[in-house]
Amino acid sequence: MGRVAEPLIGVEDMETPRWAEGYAATANAGLRAVAAKVPGTVALAVRWAWRASPPLTLLAGVVQLAAGAVTAFGLLATADVFTQLLAQGPTPERVVAALPAIATVVAAGAARGLLDAAVAAVQGALVPRVEQRAQDDLHAAVLRVDLAAFDDADFTELVERASSEGPSRIRSCAQDTGDLIASLVSVSAAVVSAGVLHPALAPVVLLAALPRGWATVRSARLMFASFVRMTSARRRSSVTGRLITHRDSAAEVRAFTTQAALLGEHRRISDLITADAVRLERDRAIVQLIGRTVSGVGTGLAYGVLALLLYAGGMPLALAGAAALAMRTAGQSVANTIYEVNHLYEASFYLDLYRSCVGEAGRRSRGSAGGRLSGDPAEISLTDVSFRYPGQEQPAVDGVSCTLRRGEVIALVGENGSGKSTLAKLVTGLYLADAGTVAWNGVDVATVEQRELHERVAVVFQDPLRWPMHAENNVRIGRLGHPDPDGARLAEAAARSGADAVVSELPAGWATVLSRQFQGGRDLSGGQWQRLSVARGLYRDAPVVIADEPTAALDARAEHAVFAALRGLAGSGGDRITVLVTHRLANVRHADQILVLEQGRLIEHGTHEQLMARGGTYQELFTLQASAYTGEGDARDTVPA
Repeated sequence: MGRVAEPLIGVEDMETPRWAEGYAATANAGLRAVAAKVPGTVALAVRWAWRASPPLTLLAGVVQLAAGAVTAFGLLATADVFTQLLAQGPTPERVVAALPAIATVVAAGAARGLLDAAVAAVQGALVPRVEQRAQDDLHAAVLRVDLAAFDDADFTELVERASSEGPSRIRSCAQDTGDLIASLVSVSAAVVSAGVLHPALAPVVLLAALPRGWATVRSARLMFASFVRMTSARRRSSVTGRLITHRDSAAEVRAFTTQAALLGEHRRISDLITADAVRLERDRAIVQLIGRTVSGVGTGLAYGVLALLLYAGGMPLALAGAAALAMRTAGQSVANTIYEVNHLYEASFYLDLYRSCVGEAGRRSRGSAGGRLSGDPAEISLTDVSFRYPGQEQPAVDGVSCTLRRGEVIALVGENGSGKSTLAKLVTGLYLADAGTVAWNGVDVATVEQRELHERVAVVFQDPLRWPMHAENNVRIGRLGHPDPDGARLAEAAARSGADAVVSELPAGWATVLSRQFQGGRDLSGGQWQRLSVARGLYRDAPVVIADEPTAALDARAEHAVFAALRGLAGSGGDRITVLVTHRLANVRHADQILVLEQGRLIEHGTHEQLMARGGTYQELFTLQASAYTGEGDARDTVPA
């Protein structure tokens, strides 16, 4: 038992997330699938560009087409130059005769240079807008997702992958699409020009493209296969890397001297990923070598056809020079086209990832609900409510029925994992029940717009979010836009929660930024963050208040003050429903209702006196906790028979 099991983090073969399962098929896609993939990717990029800025998208297309027309015109004008220079007669006269054609070629070259600069300027203005729009669309979609979706590891990783790669890849895809269009226009211009010079040259100039096209497809398939193969290893590398670099784990990593073990584990996983990456690049290099070699043979054949035409008298020497230039232009443009196709095909994976994320976010959103609330809830009723977390077999809440009334303080108690926090989220509509009904004033919350529900809820969590903003905004974000011109509401919330004492110790008071990520920022202790969280909940001034272990990080005096403030919310005019979630039973003695949960089921409910007299689970837990302070021995000895 002294030996540490390997792997240290997670399991060697983590389950492949559902979003990655489809990419195994992509890795084995044939040429037909690839041929269908790139046009779709280009169409998506154009649609994103159009959504970002229709005028710039239209302008980019016009300028690209104009550049292609100028290229074709310049190639044909070059043929006139060769015709004049190679005609019979004295050299000076031939040069003079060629001057107009030379001037035309120069003008075409200058125009192409100006148009290329215009294309770069338009893309420079358009592409950042595309990325911004993609980022905004992703964020908007994720913000509409139900809270329960974030308890699904597959979904959270999909969001992480899509947000880290998606928008930037869409930006590069928009850039590559513009470059691809430019290359295709140049190829078309060169092919048309060659065809005008001699019909046999039009297909010949594309001979070098086919081998490179095969190499591009094969290379991309190898990359996809590697991605699928290394998905598990990359996930474990990410988890291990976060343990090494994140602040949340820094204390325990050092306290338990696990630095060497973590670094060794990360290196072991990295060795696997690196070995696969080296193997991938080797295989891709071999594929590219084959493609370029065969492409070189194709280029030689193209020039052989040109030589054969000259030998057979099928083309005058004057036009052969222009044809050679057209073939060279086409060859370079084809190379650029293949390069962009390769980029776009590789980017299509990340575009699919992005679209999968947005689509999955849409499926996990509630959509538009038609139900309306007539006002603040006077009563919240739960009828046979059950809820199961994604991927879990056992329900976290199982068949719970109860009623919460305005003016009451309701305590949810039970051992860890009994379903207290889950039930509180169901009460507020943050979670929707899988079965049963949660109703506010008789209206099923599943039929009500989320915002209408959540505007009426204030929540104080056990592990509150540490907002990286000024101390004042850390409280005011509880109700942004709340009228408070003189700061009286802020001061009241701070005083009742004890946050005023925290702020008084900060160097810039309420103006202190609470994050060391920013210059001059400060961090707080766990208890200080908890006080700010309570202040935020009080400042929100909502008719439904959920306090989920709100004093877990507070000392006894601060804990007493906070619970007194929370109980006071229900008593101040009797206009609130206050739900306390806690395992410290001394704080719930004065609750109007105490609901005792065990393995997701409601097993007891009543007042403190009623439950103590009943001699059930609550009485056992309360007496057990009290014995730690009174020294009266094992609580089980005092439970009535």
